[in-house]
Parts: sequence; structure tokens; C-alpha cells
Amino acid sequence: MNVGGPEAAALALAVAGAVRAHDAVDVLVAPPFTALAAVRAALDDAGSRVALGAQNMSEEADGAFTGEISSSMLRSAGVTWVLLGHSERRQKSGETDDLVAKKTARAMTTGPRPIVCVGETLAEREAGDTLVVVARQVRAVVEALGRQPGFGAIAYEPVWAIGTGKVASPRDAETVHASIRALLARASPELARSTRILYGGSVKADNAAELLAQPNIDGALVGGASLDAAGFAEIVAAAQSRAQA
Repeated sequence: MNVGGPEAAALALAVAGAVRAHDAVDVLVAPPFTALAAVRAALDDAGSRVALGAQNMSEEADGAFTGEISSSMLRSAGVTWVLLGHSERRQKSGETDDLVAKKTARAMTTGPRPIVCVGETLAEREAGDTLVVVARQVRAVVEALGRQPGFGAIAYEPVWAIGTGKVASPRDAETVHASIRALLARASPELARSTRILYGGSVKADNAAELLAQPNIDGALVGGASLDAAGFAEIVAAAQSRAQA
């Protein structure tokens, strides 16, 4: 909960202008629910190719679920991507692997396309359980999808790195990303090929290029750094350089 309404629209416009030249990179912004309409209108008026995402979605199609947002509501607002299972939702709202899997299955049935977040806590990392935890989270989603060939993106966000200024080393991040790719490949080679695996954990302009140079890091899920359009554009520029390499 950082910016809303006119402020979010202004930031989205600034981002759209800053990344306009980086046409080899897919860019999306995910404002709060209350700012979706304003941001969609601003991007449309500017003729921007920046996509609109949402920060969460219900696993239910409709019904008596006060306070929830359904997939059809998001689609009607022009949303094409949705974050699911963000670490803050898992930690503060008690979202389980099973619930995230149900939300992902709903998104795959009705849209928007999901970006499924996975990652370990500091305690799990220190216990040496990073790969075990991430595999459990990914497996729950893959099993819920059945035989579907792909579902969008997975974002590895080490919880201990989010908003702390700490960041996984490129080598450590690549190890986790490679393990995710291998797990997807065991389910389906096409799933492994078609799924983008993003890194999210204090991604900034000064570390983006090294992270994005890793073979299994397909992009970035940017948090705090996205609140500054110029800094965010530098991250997108790093992705553009990788895409054109």
C-alpha cells in the first residue's frame, strides 16, 4: 500500500515514458485495486504498451465473499496479469500453498495470467531448506494445473531479501531458478520452456544487470525500486540489454 488514485496514475505515466524505448522487454505495473481504473485510463490515454497487473485475486469465481476481488472483476478493469502468493500475503494473511494453487488454477481457467510468488524465510534459509521449500511451493501449483502447458510466470522472492536491502547473490539466485526450471521440466518440457522465472528481492538499478545475466533468470519482480520511475527504467534497461545480447 504505497500509492493510489492520481498518484498511482502519475507514477504509471512516468514509468511508461521512461521505458518507452525499451521495446524488447515486457513491462507491467501492479497498483492497488482502488487505482486500477485510473492507471488503466492513464496508460490507454498515453498509448503505452505497459501492461496492467493486480496484487491479488480470489480463488472463487463469484458469490458471498465480502472484501474479495474476482478474476472477472480484474478482467473488466483491464488487468492482464495478477500476483498470487506474494510473501506478504503468505505471511500476514496466512495464505497456504494449497490456497495459492487454487488461485492459480482459477486464473488459468478465467484469466488474468498469474505470476506465482515463491520463496523461503530467513529461518528456512539458515536451516539449508531453501530448495526444499521452493520445490514444495512450486509443486503445489504444478499439481493444481494438471496437463496445462504453461501458466505465465513464477517469481522467486527470498523473503529475507524483500525490503531489507539484502539480495541473494547472482549465483545463489541462479541455483534456485535452475532448480525451479528443472522441477517444471520434470512435469513437462513445454512448461519449463514457456514459464518465465523472475527474481524478486531488493532488485535495484545497481544489481539488476548481474542478476539478469544469469541463464535462468528471465526477468525481475521489482518492489520498492518501482516507486522511482527513473530507477525502475534503469532496471528495464538492464533487461533490454540482456534481451538484445
